[in-house]
Amino acid sequence: IPQRKRAVDQTLERLGLAARSNQLAGQLSGGWKQRLALAACLLMRRIARAPQELRGADLRVVGLGVLIGLAALTRNEAIWLGLAWAIVAWRIPGLDPVARARAVGVAGVVALLIFVPWMVRDWLVFGSPLPGQAAANALSVTGFDIFAWNDPPTLARYLAVGPARLLAMRVEGISHNLFSVLLLPGVPLSVIGLLALPWQARGEALRPVVLVSAIMFLVTSLAFPVATTWGTFLHAAGPAHVLLVISALLGLDAGIARLGVYRGWTRPVAWLGATLGVAGSLLFSAVLLPSFGAGSRETATQYEELSRRMEAIGERLDQRGGPVISNFPIWLAETQRIPALALPNEAPSDVVDLAETFDARLLVLVGADHGQWPAVLSGGAADADCFRQLDLGAGPAGLPDPLADVRVYEVACP
Repeated sequence: IPQRKRAVDQTLERLGLAARSNQLAGQLSGGWKQRLALAACLLMRRIARAPQELRGADLRVVGLGVLIGLAALTRNEAIWLGLAWAIVAWRIPGLDPVARARAVGVAGVVALLIFVPWMVRDWLVFGSPLPGQAAANALSVTGFDIFAWNDPPTLARYLAVGPARLLAMRVEGISHNLFSVLLLPGVPLSVIGLLALPWQARGEALRPVVLVSAIMFLVTSLAFPVATTWGTFLHAAGPAHVLLVISALLGLDAGIARLGVYRGWTRPVAWLGATLGVAGSLLFSAVLLPSFGAGSRETATQYEELSRRMEAIGERLDQRGGPVISNFPIWLAETQRIPALALPNEAPSDVVDLAETFDARLLVLVGADHGQWPAVLSGGAADADCFRQLDLGAGPAGLPDPLADVRVYEVACP
């Protein structure tokens, strides 16, 4: 959780509003952000197919503004939906400039009205209605910068890495978004879709989703090359995934149709392309999804065991103990239903300052390392002695210990 998000949650918690705020965020996050983006793309195309109504009042444009505004409550990337609509509207044939401007302006005003309450909330808490965290993410030089506390990203540090590293960051960002996010999870259908995309993307029906996918891919890869390797594009890639699937199915269908003409087939085989695509994806899913499921079960077991052993030593993980600092704050907050703070990759004295600011007294480290942690505690750094490791006891007899790579520290200073 970035520093500013932590500050918001802490402030809202003290006002008694955190539960409702988190509930709203949860309802609008996850798959909803993808659904809203795709619904907006579909509505753009429906409007573009019947542009004659744009000369007067058009409830479709109002509805598009509602979708963009709701999408903005889930991700900052919703601004690219607005840009895509501006491009689509400006390319609709037969419209005068006034009608084009009205179509873009009405959708923008409606979206802004929906988003204004959130901007006011940010203004009251942060002192600015603008998404400052997004700008900071653009200056990241390591993925750990999103957890920064006393050492946030700066332009000077960003430029200090030099032109070669700045270029390498963008190569890494493009490679990550293309292979790790788009292609590997959907092999072989995603590869077929990418190969067929230059032909399928020419169609008017796919233009909105092509624009949204291309803009998001390029912006996250080039403007946020480091942050995107930690999930920036991954969490906004729904339209791009759908685009690849549609492109693959259309490409397979066109290819089989040509093969049928070449081979002189007399019976229709319109079902064959979709069948081949689904069958190929199922083979990959049969290998990939079980490993994901096993990993999730192991993680759930690990946190269940952590809760049990913490209670056994008198350190219950519940709301009464205040927020807990962790390198996996989302997992800890979700499984234990407690406030959690992200561990910054900074000096022990900075983490002590974080704990003091939010009244936290426990640090949970999961895994071998988290940047310089926990090795920094044995290097003689200032305030390293403030972290007292707790003995979690032995694991289940005769079984691998789920907490073998988990360390819990009590923050004993100040």
